[in-house]
Amino acid sequence: MLGEVEVRVDGHRLDPGPARQRRVLAVLVLAANHVVTVDQLIDRVWAQRPPQRARETLYSYLSRLRQALRTTAGAARIARRSGGYELSVEPSAVDLHRFRALSTGARTAAKAGDEDAAARLFEEALALWRGELCPDMDSPWFAAQRETARVERLAAVLDRADVQLRRGLHAELLTTLPALAESHPLDERLAAQLMLALYRGGRPADALRHYQVVRRRLADELGIDPGPPLQELYQRILICDPRLAPPVRSADPGPARAAEPSPASAARPRQLPAPPTLFTGRGSELARLDKLLAPRGKPDGGSVLIAAICGTGGVGKTSLALRWAHDQQELFPDGQLYADLRGFTPSGEPADPYAVMRGFLEALGADPAGLPTAPQSQAALYRSLTADRRLLVVLDNARDSEQVLPLLPGSPTCTVLITSRHQLPGLAATHGVGRLTLDTLDDPEARDLFVRRVGADRLAAEPEAAAELLRHCAGLPLAVSVLAARVTTNPVLTLTALAAELRDTATRLDALETGEASGDIRTVFAASYLALDPDSARVFRQLAQAPGADIGLPAAAGLTALPPARLRTRLRRLQAHHLVQEPVPGRFTCHDLLRAYALELAATAAPAGEADAALTRVLDHYAHTAYAADRLLLPHRDPLPPAPAADDARPEELATHDQAMAWFAREHTVLTATVDHAARAGHDTRAWRLAWALTTFLARRGRWADVTAVHTTALAAAVRLADPAARAESHRTLAWACTETARFAEAHDQLARALDLSERSGDLRSAAHTHLALGWLYERQDDKPAALRHDQRAVDLFTSLGHLPGRARALNAVAWDHTRLGDHTEAVRHCRLALAIQRELGDERGQAGTWDTLGYAYQQLGDHTNAVDCYAHSLDLNRALGHRYNEAETLVHLSQTHRATGAVEPAGQALREALAIYLDINAPEPDVAQVRTLLRELDEPTAD
Repeated sequence: MLGEVEVRVDGHRLDPGPARQRRVLAVLVLAANHVVTVDQLIDRVWAQRPPQRARETLYSYLSRLRQALRTTAGAARIARRSGGYELSVEPSAVDLHRFRALSTGARTAAKAGDEDAAARLFEEALALWRGELCPDMDSPWFAAQRETARVERLAAVLDRADVQLRRGLHAELLTTLPALAESHPLDERLAAQLMLALYRGGRPADALRHYQVVRRRLADELGIDPGPPLQELYQRILICDPRLAPPVRSADPGPARAAEPSPASAARPRQLPAPPTLFTGRGSELARLDKLLAPRGKPDGGSVLIAAICGTGGVGKTSLALRWAHDQQELFPDGQLYADLRGFTPSGEPADPYAVMRGFLEALGADPAGLPTAPQSQAALYRSLTADRRLLVVLDNARDSEQVLPLLPGSPTCTVLITSRHQLPGLAATHGVGRLTLDTLDDPEARDLFVRRVGADRLAAEPEAAAELLRHCAGLPLAVSVLAARVTTNPVLTLTALAAELRDTATRLDALETGEASGDIRTVFAASYLALDPDSARVFRQLAQAPGADIGLPAAAGLTALPPARLRTRLRRLQAHHLVQEPVPGRFTCHDLLRAYALELAATAAPAGEADAALTRVLDHYAHTAYAADRLLLPHRDPLPPAPAADDARPEELATHDQAMAWFAREHTVLTATVDHAARAGHDTRAWRLAWALTTFLARRGRWADVTAVHTTALAAAVRLADPAARAESHRTLAWACTETARFAEAHDQLARALDLSERSGDLRSAAHTHLALGWLYERQDDKPAALRHDQRAVDLFTSLGHLPGRARALNAVAWDHTRLGDHTEAVRHCRLALAIQRELGDERGQAGTWDTLGYAYQQLGDHTNAVDCYAHSLDLNRALGHRYNEAETLVHLSQTHRATGAVEPAGQALREALAIYLDINAPEPDVAQVRTLLRELDEPTAD
């Protein structure tokens, strides 16, 4: 339950069925061994109003779950009881219930004075957390359960910290408590723990400084002083009270501590791809890695353990690294990070190490919406999150030392395993990297691999041909595997016939004896490629033009100009020859060496213009689909001038807001890479339009680092295009990202450039949008008069242009400025003007925001009846549109209106709903803290 809901029987995963059926199971598991009524099940399972046939649907879910759970042999059983249903299960079989039992046991052990046992039990309890409780289950009830579980987890983390302080282990707490204290700035118990750890770690000044920070926060946000315990600790630190000295431990645990789990206050990523199948040989190499990466008994002051597996392409570096990593997982209880750095991917540039780092930060538990945008700050956060954690970092296919350096942790408890075709001499010189140069398989190992893939009977029937094939492979694992695939997928193909095909390419087979990667792979791939039908061969060449690390079936159809059904047939043929992989259903990729070979074919063997046409089609597929999807997300955004798509580009047809959001969620990683690829390939217009279309989605997800990256590229493209309107748009978008991440000086610089471009080109519409952006920037800086001045200028410009959506949006901004300045009557007037326009346009997104502003103005005027009615309108629209952040914001305003009328219970309910939404979407911490503070003021139990 703590993470994606999973059912496992004897280690094998049991499919609990579709999403709503999993909700039924989750409700029963959370109430394990207690009866849940049918009405309670319906209320908890359906987040919105249940359908008319909810009971019948529920009974069918229960029936299917009963059937599925029969495989547990009675360990988990759903029984019909009077008034409802009960899931009978041993509590220890459910991670949440086991967490609670272990936490209780740890507290009991601590009370009895057995601190070591308490620490072990807390570690075991916290290690059960793979993620949030039931993260994909969206309803107020599940949100409340998640919040309860979060509170319990935080309590366990703090109780464990007390135990560690009593054990004298303050040093390890200094790697986790600072980030935790930043996330819970008003928690005085946590502040005391951090102050004591800092003091004991020889940093009394930092401890005293933290007290002052907490004291100011409590005064500013709650109007109170720190409690007596925190004040007393402060005084003791001031006088260096000897009672604060750490306890003397009876014995140093020494090397044995290396096997203990690390603090469980952060995520434990498990990013390793599946271990290689039919792995053969390499016993001495695995032993060498064991020696190079043997864990230290006591990593105090040492350096990060780093090993690099180097060798030619296709020699099996990645397979060896993954085999070793999977075999040694128990050495890394805090997780394993993995990234393919694409150092030798023939199309496109190697992976940006800071883009990889952002993925690592999210995997380590960092909020993607709150990531710093500066590379140096990202690197600092990465080193902080990996400090003192026993992590394995696998960096696959590195280009050079410079690409690897930013991704190295700073803690000696971490281990890094790198694969590369280069020897990485720079890294070896600066970091003392242990290097393993991987050679080809010896003859017995190569034969064993071939036997395991083809079968001993086939080799015994044609021993001479088998020996010839293995000679041509020269021990290269990838060559052996591809030839074996040809034999096993074509029953009529004999080893003798396959050996004859290789013999026909004698001039290239000579390259196999040199050990050069290009010759090795080219020879092997030629044997498979020449066996393809012409259509499959063309698809193979064209797929190399895909700009991302992988490609979905619809985009591949656009790239190849084939109907999806015919394309599927060609892809299955390519998969049978191991020329294409499908790592997840509907998405395709290939090894970088295969792509290199395909690109060579596209340049030397394909008809003229085939590759350029394929690239143009796939760029247009992405750009036009993204544009259409953005129009569904924000239909009243100013449209771009029409841009015809290439013939047969086949953009996807999306019909609804939800379909558009789902498409962006699925493709945004590829799309961000495509912006850069298009710009490098000279397709500046497509690069800029795609960046423009990505903006709405990335902003809604709070991915400001990605917004900055794509629009930095887009701005350079707009400069090359000499397009002032496009330049101004990118400057505004970059300013938006700066504003949302509190980089106000940069935002002002970007908007000054945008305004200058707009005014010099006479583009009044662009100028109006820029003034509106300046109004928001000044609002964020709490300069209300300046915000009003710019928003009013935007109103004037939009009015002169007859630009109704912009005028309405600007009127709403002016209304908000007026109510912030205390002129609520004027705010109401402007809201009414904006609403009239938005209703005429059918602009539901605009109406949702204006209704909220109008409600706030009525609230300030004391007209609570009208305020509640306005907020209800805003809530209905935001819920229909799926704008969850704005829904929560309006709920907070609604709660304040209820509170002003003395309706405490509705006020609390609105705040609880808002908190559930904020927590579910990982809203910024200040928003979450505000709601929790308001709940505490209402004296609601859920505020604890």
